[in-house]
Amino acid sequence: MKLVNIGFGNMVSADRMIAIVSPESAPIKRIVQEARERGSLIDATHGRRTKAVIITDSDHVILTYLQAETLTNRMLEEENNVTEDNTNE
Repeated sequence: MKLVNIGFGNMVSADRMIAIVSPESAPIKRIVQEARERGSLIDATHGRRTKAVIITDSDHVILTYLQAETLTNRMLEEENNVTEDNTNE
């Protein structure tokens, strides 16, 4: 299982992520509000401004202060590290 750091030492399973999106559009704001109402919203911003929303396969919605680009780079970096480890063995 690959874990991705989403800020402040919080980790999310990369295999469970469906999408990383910007929180600015009305449909995403609606998804966040619905998740808050049903109790499946995870706020990992530590009081900072939300810059990305992660949607998981279990219908959890995760707010993070990191930008979507940063999260994507971290996922790719982890993937490259795993690939390098497998070729070195």
